[in-house]
Amino acid sequence: MRSDIPDPRRQDAISWPKPDPSLAPGLYIVSTPIGNLRDITFRALDVLAGADLILAEDTRITRRLLETYGVTTTMRAYHDHNAAEIRPEIIAQLEGGARIAQVSDAGTPLVSDPGFKLARDAIDAGIGVIPIPGASAALAGLAAAGLPTDAFLFAGFTPPKSGKRAAFFETFARVPATLIFYESGPRLADSLAAMADVFGPRPAAVARELTKRFEETVRGDLPDLAARYAESGAPKGEIVVLVGPPSEAEAEWDDARIDTALKEAMEADSVKDAAAAVAKASGLPRRDLYQRALALKSRA
Repeated sequence: MRSDIPDPRRQDAISWPKPDPSLAPGLYIVSTPIGNLRDITFRALDVLAGADLILAEDTRITRRLLETYGVTTTMRAYHDHNAAEIRPEIIAQLEGGARIAQVSDAGTPLVSDPGFKLARDAIDAGIGVIPIPGASAALAGLAAAGLPTDAFLFAGFTPPKSGKRAAFFETFARVPATLIFYESGPRLADSLAAMADVFGPRPAAVARELTKRFEETVRGDLPDLAARYAESGAPKGEIVVLVGPPSEAEAEWDDARIDTALKEAMEADSVKDAAAAVAKASGLPRRDLYQRALALKSRA
């Protein structure tokens, strides 16, 4: 282990960071570890130590990180329940030349949290907004998934109710990119099953407890992953689900081609059989094709 890198396991070994008196006024969006405390960056610690105030989603969680590295900067809670009330006060402080750092419980702030409103108001007020990059569960999962990375779309948390969840996935069915979702353990099996219905047997990965002791990435196609977690039960920890993009065959099937194929198939078969035949030929989800075939039949 390099001697110049602080070790969170040894409090007596930590003699850094030191506040940076040259830190410019502004709002600093500071990424923090998603599990392993050693994933903090030197620059992030410099900013946290040099700031006048740290805005934390949960001060209890952030306090553990600050105490580990000997940061004594004052903290204030900033979350869903008080953000609208205290945001004008924070903007006033920033306009007065304050150096304020914003952190979330883990990872990069503003990703799947309402923190963007503070950044937006700061920008509108002409205040500098400075990103301090670092850990991100979405990007860590993408790196481990073994899926295409040239184009990806982060879709955030999936809806908790099954009806809205299916509609949510359908909005991304034709996106030519790897899809990234956050999910909870108790809903994982149902969510994977809904993905399989909408996306078909695409390759996917379930990344769990990233950077932590029980880190795990399970890869397979969506039906197999749905069956696996339905049998094993809800896993513990934070979960990232990644779904591969449509295959080349799927991408070639635009709306006009789909409609033509369904109409031709329905001349000889039932709606159900026509949808199944086009699903087999195109690789598109049978469920979507069945609904589309019903709509076409009703307009005929």
